[in-house]
Amino acid sequence: MAAHFLFLALLALASSHAIASDPSQLQDFCVADLKSNVLVNGFVCKDPKLAKAEDFFFYGLDKPRDTGNKLGSNVTQVNVNQIPGLNTLGISLARLDFAPYGVNPPHIHPRGTEILTVLEGTLHVGFVTSNSPNNQLFTKVLNKGDVFVFPQGLIHFQFNCGKTNVVAIAGLSSQNPGVITIANAVFGAKPPISDYVLAKAFQLDKKTVDWLQAQFWMDNNN
Repeated sequence: MAAHFLFLALLALASSHAIASDPSQLQDFCVADLKSNVLVNGFVCKDPKLAKAEDFFFYGLDKPRDTGNKLGSNVTQVNVNQIPGLNTLGISLARLDFAPYGVNPPHIHPRGTEILTVLEGTLHVGFVTSNSPNNQLFTKVLNKGDVFVFPQGLIHFQFNCGKTNVVAIAGLSSQNPGVITIANAVFGAKPPISDYVLAKAFQLDKKTVDWLQAQFWMDNNN
């Protein structure tokens, strides 16, 4: 009987792990201690008695960022690194500024879905599915007030296809969704990925790969 009970207990424990997800909050908030040397999956909490309103506050999102760069775009991130009070809350946002014909190049957010709305101007946006559905492109031209969703982990982009500046706001389903810009990661890796590997993978000659790796791959998410 005891052995049977133990088996059922172990089965229940295994099943609970199989359907596990991010844990729910166990307190009102967990303000990130960004200066702590303790490494955890996220950030450790500072003493809630030391929390203040500034831990939940960010200012300046109404200010446009400089878009006079190679990409013609700039992203203002507002995640747990800017608002420590976002720690454990599973949400963040960003402001996107585009010069005419500026682009936010193909990239992914490994830890978050993105929902974007255009405040001013016109954006051509799209995302590509994974290999299984044959890398299908879903694309749309957005105008002021339009909303579009980019599923978590899928390659997506935004391009200002108009002659005026564009402003957009994006919400993301993670306190720190991360961003991997495809070209930067592939051709700007440090140390570099083998040019033989890249030439084979992209079906390019080695000289072209060497030229691409020698370029300055700008990050517009600073």
